[in-house]
Amino acid sequence: MAAGNNGASTPEDDDPFGYLYADGQTAGAQARQGGGYGYPGPAAQPGVPRTSYNQVRAVGERQYGGGGGQVPPQAQYQQQYAQPNPQYAAPESYPGADRTRPVPPVPSPQRGGPNTKGLLIGAIAVVLVVVIGITVAVLTNTKDDPKGGNASGGGSAPPTAVQQSPSPKPSQSAEEPVELPKQDAATLRLGGPARLGTDIKGAKGADGAYVMFNGTGGSASWTVDVPADGPYTLFLSYSVPGKDANATLSVNGGSPREIRMKNFAHAPEGDWEKGWTYTYSYAELKKGSNTMTMSCEAGNQCEAYLDQVWLQQGQVKG
Repeated sequence: MAAGNNGASTPEDDDPFGYLYADGQTAGAQARQGGGYGYPGPAAQPGVPRTSYNQVRAVGERQYGGGGGQVPPQAQYQQQYAQPNPQYAAPESYPGADRTRPVPPVPSPQRGGPNTKGLLIGAIAVVLVVVIGITVAVLTNTKDDPKGGNASGGGSAPPTAVQQSPSPKPSQSAEEPVELPKQDAATLRLGGPARLGTDIKGAKGADGAYVMFNGTGGSASWTVDVPADGPYTLFLSYSVPGKDANATLSVNGGSPREIRMKNFAHAPEGDWEKGWTYTYSYAELKKGSNTMTMSCEAGNQCEAYLDQVWLQQGQVKG
């Protein structure tokens, strides 16, 4: 078929998408309501064959804006949305915001599974500790009770005894008896007719010496220090010839009192050697120095020999 002017807007020469481009819109291209092509071709000239508005090009070869100054729709879309939108900008992009705020590092996930080897070792250690504890309890219980139980009939192990260090001995208090001096009668201060003797055996004084009253007025005085005021007991060892005797005691020059010197040894009359015994008398002393005088006064039966004297704190019995 021979080529010729087929008239305006023939289908084969129109661009079907001409209304989508800027140059087509400038040329007045519009989409048709009933479909078809919307890129208008050049005005028909009588006697001149119509030439296609656009030449056929390979895909991707078409250039935009070449001399026409038009920007394709894709470029307009990229320019429009390439600018940041203030509504969706990050807070640190605002003026005055800290743009250098550090971002916390994201910990890298651990590689590999759980440490099953360590868990297995821990479980085995726990089992061993439990087994050892049970074994020790059973052995201890069996050692304490051969029948396998404790004294109350149960099977539990007895409590472990706690070893305690011995507590120090308490210091001697004022209420406890205090060791006081003991003295030979032969060392006392004698008065009147009193004399020393050594003929009778059994005396405990040094060299067996003792004191004899030798009648009325004979005396022996003892001066001694005590730690505190209070009651004391005076002990006196003596000998009588198988019969009772008595004497007088005075403390610090106070009122005299009787000292009973009985034959507690039950010696036969006249036997001085078997008559050694002792007696005691209570006295109220003051702290410090005190003088006690044993004497033979009128009315006393003073046939007795003095051996030793000593004190104890408080009122005690021999």
